[in-house]
Amino acid sequence: MAHLLGAENVSMAFGTRTVLDSLSLGLEDGDRIGMVGRNGDGKSTLMRLLAGRITADSGRVTKRGDVRVAYLDQTDVLDGQLTVGEAIVGEAADHEWASNPLVREVMGGLVGEVDWHAEVSSLSGGQKRRVALAKLLIGDHEVIMLDEPTNHLDVEGVAWLAKHLKNRWRANQNGLLVVTHDRWFLDEICTRTWEVHDGTVDPFDGGYAAYVLARAERDRTAAVVENKRAQLVKKELAWLRRGAPARTAKPKFRIEAANTLIADVPQPRDSVALNKMATARLGKDVLDLEHVSLDFGTGKPLFNNITLRLAPGERIGIVGVNGAGKSTLMRLLNGEVEPTSGVIKRGKTVKTAILTQEVKELDEVADMRLIEVIKSERVSFEVGGKEISAGQLAEQLGFGTDKQWTPVKELSGGERRRLQLLRLLIGEPNVLMLDEPTNDLDTDTLAAIEDMLDGWPGTLVVVSHDRYLLERVTDHQIALLGDGKIRGLPGGVDQYLELREGVQSGGNTGAPTDKSGSSPVVGSTGPTEAEKREARKELNRVERQMSKLDTQIAKLHTQMATASEAMKFDEVATLNAKLQEIESEKEELEMTWLEAAEILGE
Repeated sequence: MAHLLGAENVSMAFGTRTVLDSLSLGLEDGDRIGMVGRNGDGKSTLMRLLAGRITADSGRVTKRGDVRVAYLDQTDVLDGQLTVGEAIVGEAADHEWASNPLVREVMGGLVGEVDWHAEVSSLSGGQKRRVALAKLLIGDHEVIMLDEPTNHLDVEGVAWLAKHLKNRWRANQNGLLVVTHDRWFLDEICTRTWEVHDGTVDPFDGGYAAYVLARAERDRTAAVVENKRAQLVKKELAWLRRGAPARTAKPKFRIEAANTLIADVPQPRDSVALNKMATARLGKDVLDLEHVSLDFGTGKPLFNNITLRLAPGERIGIVGVNGAGKSTLMRLLNGEVEPTSGVIKRGKTVKTAILTQEVKELDEVADMRLIEVIKSERVSFEVGGKEISAGQLAEQLGFGTDKQWTPVKELSGGERRRLQLLRLLIGEPNVLMLDEPTNDLDTDTLAAIEDMLDGWPGTLVVVSHDRYLLERVTDHQIALLGDGKIRGLPGGVDQYLELREGVQSGGNTGAPTDKSGSSPVVGSTGPTEAEKREARKELNRVERQMSKLDTQIAKLHTQMATASEAMKFDEVATLNAKLQEIESEKEELEMTWLEAAEILGE
């Protein structure tokens, strides 16, 4: 592959802190690279360096002579006094840009619903982001660098951008470098991952999912190095005692590596236990909107005769276009807004808390240290049935011992966001509402928050453009399509995008549907979207079952080794019979997995 650009022994320091240390790397033709790492570890610095926006303290950036680089900053760099049209195409006449298919595609995908003559300063954050992206994407560049491109974009905008970037170039042509916390986006478009940490970069093949698996394997390997000899002896002894498993050679599935790593990891949430705890805290009644309408005097109701009932322990995700009323729906549930008509019923024990998109709530404690803020509200907290201290909870959200003594006013945007959530949880609400909780957070922090929410026993309502988080922490989703109604999404975010595509193309979204609520694919020679969804569910079910069987198999091997050592041969025979039964069951599951994977083309 041809070299596009790169860095040779570059170093960068800010004060006494070294961000990049003698780093060498390159971007080649065909590379689609996502950068991940903790906030402050140098992702944006590295991107600005490669884009030529800053100069390294030492070393040099190399670039092929004819390479043109486009760079999207996190901050708003548009001239607010320009109109949308001027900001995107400058002084070009309509016929000049409209004759270019690429420009038409970008315009239709990003700014089709934005007023062409409106001043940039009058736009919302999401509209400004779309305009900035459109300006960049209509250009002809060999390298595109995007720093948090999904910020302020809704689910639909993120999906369009991913599709455009996947199809923009041939597979072996040009290069893409992306910094984003949106893990679905990373998985969708990236073929390689750079992990930026401790002044260096570790490369991984594949998108976010492959990176997580590879990192887990790397960490697991590192953790056992010190005990390697003892472990090898132990494994060899166990093998000799139980004998080689009497199994024929079978093909290796890529799932096996993941199953080995997660064999002893339970399901993310024990839904039954959490629902019992939630019912105990909330009772049977939580929040009900009955035939609610809301009109702000515009003549068009934001909500028109909607009914929504939240049950104890329910976890619901909300998606919708900008302006459809997602945040307003949360404010209705939180009692901040009264409906024009209809009834809102609240359970007697309901205690709500809402994480807003702003962090102004921290202004009043700006001069206090982080741990002082936490302890001023509560000194202990219950997570997953265990009582932990405020300091332990802070560590769970990434605030180490040193960071806990930092004044709030000196925290970064992501750290303030984490503290904002921490204060809400310490108040022990039983209904928690999160409005775009992923803003300013890195992927490691998001994983920590998801882990904490898994053990939180209450009703959860989430508004987010981050579909990875949305589908990870909620059990079902609903959509606001801008028509004043609420629609259930048994098919998840994919079904929402299908509905939106039908609305934009003028299609009849009320066409006959299958059991999942999605319109059938007419005239298709391959599997329908409904069949693919069912196959995905089957795949997930089989993977979970295989993981459980792997755990049972490992346990039986241990029991057989112990029984053999104690000369309990009758017990060994019984355990071996059970082992053969479980392994036969796993073989059947492997065939089911193959059938589902074939439907999905995996």
